[in-house]
Amino acid sequence: AFNNKPDLVVAKDGTGNFRTVKEAVAAAPEKSQKRFIIFVKEGTYDEIVQIGENKTNITIIGDGGDKTILTGSLNWKDGTKTFDSATLAVDGDGFMAQGICIQNTAGPAKEQAVALRVSGDMSVFYKCCIKAYQDTLYAHKNRQFYRECFITGTVDFICGNALAVFQRCQIEARKPGENQKNMITAQQCNDKRQKSAFSIQRCEIKAAPDLAPFKGNVTTFLGRPWGVLSTVVIMQSFLDDFIDPAGWAPWESDKEPRLSTLYYGEYENTGPGKSSP
Repeated sequence: AFNNKPDLVVAKDGTGNFRTVKEAVAAAPEKSQKRFIIFVKEGTYDEIVQIGENKTNITIIGDGGDKTILTGSLNWKDGTKTFDSATLAVDGDGFMAQGICIQNTAGPAKEQAVALRVSGDMSVFYKCCIKAYQDTLYAHKNRQFYRECFITGTVDFICGNALAVFQRCQIEARKPGENQKNMITAQQCNDKRQKSAFSIQRCEIKAAPDLAPFKGNVTTFLGRPWGVLSTVVIMQSFLDDFIDPAGWAPWESDKEPRLSTLYYGEYENTGPGKSSP
């Protein structure tokens, strides 16, 4: 947790330095060696926010994942590239966030619609909610840490080429669009020289309330390989009963060469969805 006094305050009602998060980020120093803290008061902020490469060591703290909400709806179907569809895009190194919700409300019919894209190195998210459908969390590259976060989506909803650790997170699969299958992860490592993998430890993987009544009719896998060296380990986590017994799926076909080069591991998991010995 961060106990430092904020450098800037954002409030929709005008009681802070700015009314939008975007303005506060623009006012933050460039290439800062010190941590710069922006406190965002309770409210729904309908804006697209980018933490540029030159905006280093920024922290955004909210009033809680159910109170301070960043929302957007950019999506692939309406003409925005997946990479550019994020409600919050982090390119600056050393970014931290606590107690905020980042969401993309485009819905499953709009296909790829990112809530959070993270490219900056040494990024940390603590007690944040990350909500969308397809490609919810685009963990694009570099080192990332997610602790006690809530992450929900449908197709490939934790995806990318980052070296990312998830601890004590609540991961929920939602009801997908028609003829879609849920894929919790889509890890993208393509080069053995890269340090790129997802480690999911002491998390809970469950069906969201909108999926629960339909879980017998919707197929949900732990992941599929976006990259030929796709690497995911799920350990010491609870897996509920809606996970397909196969556990994992191919990217498109059972004949893919990448099925012999990926690494998917399950270790000391509990719950009805865990792999059988």
